[in-house]
Amino acid sequence: MATQPLHTRICAASPPPIFLPRASASRRSWVPPLRRGPPNRKIIHGRSLNDRILGNKDYAALFKAVIVNEEPDIAFQLVNELKSKGFKPGCDVLSGLMLCYAKNGFFMQAQALWGEIINSSFEPRIEVIWDLMTAYAQMGQFDEITRIVHETTLRNFGFGPEVYSMAVSCFGKAGQLRLMEEAVKEMVSRGFKVNSVSGNAYVKYYSIYGSLEDMEAAYERLKKSRILIEKGAIRAMASAYINQRQFYKFGEFLRDVGLDRRNVGNLLWNLLLLSYAANFKMKSLQREFLGMLDAGFSPDISTFNIRALAYSRMSMFWDLHLSIQHMRYKRVIPDLVTYGCIVDAFLERRLARNISFELGKLNVEASPIMLTDPLVFEVFGKGDFHSSSEALLKSTRQRNWTYSKLLAIYLKKQYRRNQIFWNY
Repeated sequence: MATQPLHTRICAASPPPIFLPRASASRRSWVPPLRRGPPNRKIIHGRSLNDRILGNKDYAALFKAVIVNEEPDIAFQLVNELKSKGFKPGCDVLSGLMLCYAKNGFFMQAQALWGEIINSSFEPRIEVIWDLMTAYAQMGQFDEITRIVHETTLRNFGFGPEVYSMAVSCFGKAGQLRLMEEAVKEMVSRGFKVNSVSGNAYVKYYSIYGSLEDMEAAYERLKKSRILIEKGAIRAMASAYINQRQFYKFGEFLRDVGLDRRNVGNLLWNLLLLSYAANFKMKSLQREFLGMLDAGFSPDISTFNIRALAYSRMSMFWDLHLSIQHMRYKRVIPDLVTYGCIVDAFLERRLARNISFELGKLNVEASPIMLTDPLVFEVFGKGDFHSSSEALLKSTRQRNWTYSKLLAIYLKKQYRRNQIFWNY
């Protein structure tokens, strides 16, 4: 039986090859290197090895590499080459090119590709819609986000609530509270239920960009919807109360949320302690700390450092000593803030010789770490030792820092600063 030539057999079964456009020297970073050894005849045939010819899978991989490098002109050339060879680009290819255009500011091209996708039989992935909304929000194209929401909802893809939820997050993150409010109202009018993600984002961004009255009204709406406020929204409301120095309202809000919630219990108790420590209400601080223990919650590093900062600022050395001892008993690892509380308290009263006595109970040869909740610094700020050490850790390339080394440098700086030099 006569055998058919290999070249003819492969050409009949394989798709038409794609000849990549020749790129300039600066654009060749995305070109896959040629394999060493014998050429793959399923990909390269009928041409010399110097010709770059790709099959379907290779094209998809190369297109993905171009999208990662965010080169829309090269990606567009590849799509045109694909169409000229009889290939029909799928939804993933069109979506990738659309995102590439949107992230680089080519909005008209991105809109045209979105129209091609939405008016065809393709169903865009929810991740693609989120990336497209995010790109538009970063560029201030909020009308395009609204258009995407409306067109996606009309097509009944099955993820209408998720699209509205993403729009609420995009508008809120950009500080567009009016658009966020309209998106929530439209979401409800279409019969979609406001989920926990949308409700908490609603409260969170009113806390960041709105007034206290707007924030509290948003929180009341969340409660009426029977949605639990989560950690992100709690932290945003806490920051708003702290910035306005409304610590009494802050405490009332925390009690209203419920101090017995196990998933955010430590956060709520720590913030309640912080509301008392901010005004140095030491008896109330101790009472609520004991209440936290009685409720079955275990204090963490932020709990101890909130108390330590208050004791340090009030120069209550015995209470500071007992708090450090309690921390050791609970096997809580101290961080840079803990060491700073001790150093700043003793130096403030010119008791530098006694620092080694208190620090001797801690491991001064450990590497510095930072574990304290950043909300604590919004109330107390950062101490001198903390700020000096943090700047030193960031400014030098030395990697083997210890608390003892940081303390030695800090004490030397303090000694030099306190000296008086007379110029004759």
